[in-house]
Amino acid sequence: MRYIEVKIYTTQEGIDPLTCILMDMGIAGFAIEDARDFQDLMNKKNSYDWDYIDDSMMELAHIPTSITFYLSETEECDSILEQLQKKLDVLKSEDRIDYGKLECIQKPVDDADWKDNWKEYFKPTKVTERIVIKPTWEEYTSTADEVVIEIDPGMAFGTGTHPTTSLCIKLLERFIEPEEDMILDVGCGSGILAIAAALLGAKGVLAVDIDPIAVTVSKENVELNHLSAKVRVIEGDLTKGLKERADIVVANLMADLVMILSKDVPAHLKGKNIYISSGILIEKQEQVVAAIEECGFHILEILEEGEWCAIAAQI
Repeated sequence: MRYIEVKIYTTQEGIDPLTCILMDMGIAGFAIEDARDFQDLMNKKNSYDWDYIDDSMMELAHIPTSITFYLSETEECDSILEQLQKKLDVLKSEDRIDYGKLECIQKPVDDADWKDNWKEYFKPTKVTERIVIKPTWEEYTSTADEVVIEIDPGMAFGTGTHPTTSLCIKLLERFIEPEEDMILDVGCGSGILAIAAALLGAKGVLAVDIDPIAVTVSKENVELNHLSAKVRVIEGDLTKGLKERADIVVANLMADLVMILSKDVPAHLKGKNIYISSGILIEKQEQVVAAIEECGFHILEILEEGEWCAIAAQI
């Protein structure tokens, strides 16, 4: 479908008046770019808000303030844009607020240009000697000793190709005892680790996430891999009311969340009592290890790839 992208350059003071105008015109969906958002991001309120920021994010420190919205390319589109321009001209005549340039830039776009572009970069990937992760839209011919995971991440985190995920899968492959171990996947995202655990022979798997979208996507991927009889997906929080226990708890989150979660993990362990965690930058490895050990665990193994690591511990 074709759209018109409309971007209005303004000032921070002009954001509220302009958004009011757009909403009065029935345009409720818009994106605001404001350097203050970058500052809010950098001044994180909680230690676990983020662990890693790509260098490209630093460009946002100097981003010009603007409001962007999209209109369907219909007969009414020209009328809406003409009406908008008249309102902008009125604002330009006022001097009580600095609205900046109020420049209105328009360009045609096609949702086919961006909607599925990311799929071009998600290809079948062999993450261990046995495990291959294959997106649903790609073809792949497996060998006799390979286990193939079909995945469509949708709007949930986790294609399985990031080092934090592949490291978790390698540790699961190492510690799962086929047809004996129960697995608890905390923060399951797209369900990739739960599916991997099941295909590696786990007796049963419970996948948990606080995000209902992740729960929906995980359920779809579990069904896609014909594992509904072995993998159960629920919305829940390990720290609030979850009763289930497992031989192995796996959590691919981020360093600060892993440290916070670690004190609650022992209550959800039984049997082998193994805790696998990832999403941890190597620079925070010692800090996370110390936090895990303070909760009564001893470290079994640490795997590293690039700037990330995963930790296997036992209590």
